[in-house]
Amino acid sequence: MTSDTVLMSEITCPACGFKKQEQMPVDACLWFYECEHCHTQLKPKAGDCCVFCSYGSVPCPPVQQSMQHGLKGCCQ
Repeated sequence: MTSDTVLMSEITCPACGFKKQEQMPVDACLWFYECEHCHTQLKPKAGDCCVFCSYGSVPCPPVQQSMQHGLKGCCQ
């Protein structure tokens, strides 16, 4: 983990538009997230590793780390 890694992301529900700041896990991808406003269960879009990469304002820490090393994606 580097000091450039962002740990907070604003996740936006695609069903109702509700936004919430969430702390992202540093060593794992979050595959499911329930919107606390409309209770829609969010799952990553095709090609994304987690809900933060699909619906967050910043990609998850593992993807940020990969990008800092010139790689694409997560879990590389």
